[in-house]
Amino acid sequence: MIDPNETFSDTLMGFTLPRRSARGRIVRLDDVLEQVLSAHDYPAPITHLLSEALVLGTLMGGLLKGDDAQLTMQAQTQGGVVKLLVVDYRAGAVRGYVDFDAERFATLGANPSLAALFGDGYLAITFETEGKQRYQGIVPLEGDSLAEACESYFGQSEQIPTLIRVASRAGAKGRVAAGLLVQHLADGEEGRERLHVRLDHPDWEHVSVMAGSTSHDELVDPTLSLEAIVWRLFHEEDEVRVQRGARLSRGCRCSAAHYESIISRFPADEQEDMRSADGVIAVDCAFCSRTFALEI
Repeated sequence: MIDPNETFSDTLMGFTLPRRSARGRIVRLDDVLEQVLSAHDYPAPITHLLSEALVLGTLMGGLLKGDDAQLTMQAQTQGGVVKLLVVDYRAGAVRGYVDFDAERFATLGANPSLAALFGDGYLAITFETEGKQRYQGIVPLEGDSLAEACESYFGQSEQIPTLIRVASRAGAKGRVAAGLLVQHLADGEEGRERLHVRLDHPDWEHVSVMAGSTSHDELVDPTLSLEAIVWRLFHEEDEVRVQRGARLSRGCRCSAAHYESIISRFPADEQEDMRSADGVIAVDCAFCSRTFALEI
């Protein structure tokens, strides 16, 4: 029987290991994932790719504080099969979509690699704080997964040792995707050596080994709570603090009023050029695959 006091899906959960100077985020996407995916009829490999990206965006976005803070992750290439992948997260609202060349994709086979999808692509990760400060890191899309590229981002751009695990599978009730992010926090006063530049620190070596032992099946098991996964990994620690985070939702913010406010900022002659023969300005939302007919 599911315990209502535990966290199972569509809620972000944070945890810290105070004695190890480590923090983590864990999430499982269920209904929210299906709502995002249902906007487009993606082939299975693209569905898997976007599912992984949505989990990563949620894990990284969950590191930010404040309702106005936002994480945007964009994977792009010139001439690749996948033209653009975008995911953003803000205060529990997550959204994303993939634009790809369907004809070229059909030639790749059933399980194309990340390199086959993106070629010489790159991943741009942008954090916008509640105070509207923005900082961005860009890393090449190398390795076998988007998760590896995100680990590289934290290692190269922020010098924070980071381990990320992501799992996704299609079940009887739809697709489920989940992920775990664990980081070693900076420690020490100014002028002292900081832990985040010591990848061989024994505390981080221990935490990364424990976190890395989590399995694909554990992450996507709908009967296993997120608290139970963290407990399995770190039950030998002196102290593990868990905190239930944001309840997640499909975060498409499109509306006729929103697009009208944007179009109204354009000069009158440019607005006229946007109109169809019947005087309507049509705006397509790539995230939710809806078209808005604006009569302004």
